Amino acid sequence: MDIYEAMSTQRAIRRLRPDEVPNDALERALEAATWAPTGANAQPWRAVVVRDRETMATLGAWYAEGWFAYAEQHSKAIENAPAAIRDATLRMMKAGDYLAEHFAATPVLVVFCFNPKLMVVTDANESRQSVVGGASVYPAVQNFMLGCRNEGLGCVLTTLLCHGEARVRALLEIPDPWYTAAAVPVGYSVGGGYGPVSRRPVAKMAYADRWGESW
Repeated sequence: MDIYEAMSTQRAIRRLRPDEVPNDALERALEAATWAPTGANAQPWRAVVVRDRETMATLGAWYAEGWFAYAEQHSKAIENAPAAIRDATLRMMKAGDYLAEHFAATPVLVVFCFNPKLMVVTDANESRQSVVGGASVYPAVQNFMLGCRNEGLGCVLTTLLCHGEARVRALLEIPDPWYTAAAVPVGYSVGGGYGPVSRRPVAKMAYADRWGESW
């Protein structure tokens, strides 16, 4: 698949069939993750590929707990938003409801973990939220998701299970000093799946030499 086509059609797929995902397709997508850049080429991430049904049911209950609490707050926040924004958000949230309600049937969940001791976090002492460490983890997540896209597998990047991650680490036996960065449900799409994404145009996202100067 052309890389630009893959990136421009990689929608968040939250409605997944319970059909088994082939090992070889997962292997190729995971290999794509290993090709991602990391600081000092340290690769300070690992992935736990979850398929056990009892484990998935437990994670699904925790995910639903977080999702429906978020959805309730977000629904109130968009009550007075323009109709187009509200309608698009409600469609997304309906798909999110489906994922939460069917999480236990998800064929595969890939939990990406990171080790902060292996990272050079150059913004650690800034007064704002530190983000640089993620640069050695999330490109691998994106590569994995692009690999899934190429394999015809639906997926979506989620982080709700990172909230209160101690129970997730205990369940998956993730040792110190490893922590969770993302959980990616993977499977074949219930519906049409991928298609053109809706994003802001380059003209609103990129500047020339100075902030605010039109590209």
